[in-house]
Amino acid sequence: MTQIAAQLFTIREFTKTRDDFAASMTKIREIGYRAVQVSQIGDISDAEVKRICDDNGLIICNTHVSVDDLLTNPDAVIEQHRLWGARHVAIGGMPLEYRDSEAGFGRFSEIANGIGERLYGAGLTFSYHNHSFEFLRFGARSGLELIFDETDPRYVQAELDTYWIQHGGADPVAWIAKMQDRMPVIHLKDMVMLPADDGGRPQQAMAEVGEGNMNFAGILDACKRIGVEWYAVEQDICQRDPFESLAISYRNLRAMGLS
Repeated sequence: MTQIAAQLFTIREFTKTRDDFAASMTKIREIGYRAVQVSQIGDISDAEVKRICDDNGLIICNTHVSVDDLLTNPDAVIEQHRLWGARHVAIGGMPLEYRDSEAGFGRFSEIANGIGERLYGAGLTFSYHNHSFEFLRFGARSGLELIFDETDPRYVQAELDTYWIQHGGADPVAWIAKMQDRMPVIHLKDMVMLPADDGGRPQQAMAEVGEGNMNFAGILDACKRIGVEWYAVEQDICQRDPFESLAISYRNLRAMGLS
């Protein structure tokens, strides 16, 4: 069973035109991936995206869509995903205007619940992708806890990002365990430590899966226990050619037992 997907945000500089997208999908398939998450590609028609992926034997397993598109034209989003055969929709983060307070997180949760209910009625899932700002504390709970506490699990699911959870000072394995039956897709990236900056502060950077310090044995075991369907490799910032980064992560995940 295909489980590993390439998050196309990783290669966003190479998917801006139809020809670049086609060449990039060929490279992705040659690495070994059989699935992709469509995110931040250029102005390419939905039909062309589908045709190019089909021609390369690539499943479109999920996407990132803007909150604006989901609010202003949900029918178009639904039709796009039906064309692509992609059941899982996610957003890449909370809009800036909601991030400054507990009340803002609450307002966003209400909006997310409404979006998710609309997609749920169309047979799609809706997930929230975290960064580390959601680990702001509001009394006894973090912002990320607030989001999942205040939304219906049917309507708002999780697309946890392993790097950003650790960056926020939390434990990815513990957070995965919280998302039983609520996380169809996870984002995988590793973390490495860098030399301290001029002020003596330790620095960290994103790394290919298995090349850093994160507990991927525990992460993958936790994912299997809660029923994750897709393991999407994403590296926002690469220290080398992004296709090489995707290849390293793919090989390491295969060695860890994923297919």
